Amino acid sequence: VRLQASGGGLAQPGGSLRLSCAASGAFFGINAMGWYRQAPGKQRELVAIITSAGSTNYADSVKGRFTISRDNAKNTVYLQMNSLKPEDTAVYYCLTIVAPKDYWGQGTLVTVSS
Repeated sequence: VRLQASGGGLAQPGGSLRLSCAASGAFFGINAMGWYRQAPGKQRELVAIITSAGSTNYADSVKGRFTISRDNAKNTVYLQMNSLKPEDTAVYYCLTIVAPKDYWGQGTLVTVSS
């Protein structure tokens, strides 16, 4: 499974960004896709995850601001990030779970600054 993430960059506080991550390769059935992030000096943390059935889970810090969605036909997961805050600055990593393995993307930098 190969993951290609895109959409990171610079945004102002209160602004928006949309991340995308497409999975490719030879596999059968994605169980879940999601996003983690790692800020400088901090541990990697869950941002949001969505199962193949569409169930979602969000970190408390992003609830109401971020929305995760997926296109099963395209094996792609999206993260719409609104009302961005400086504390959202981090490298965002795409995760795809094809049981029993986890696959990680290369990371995309999101910087929120005025």
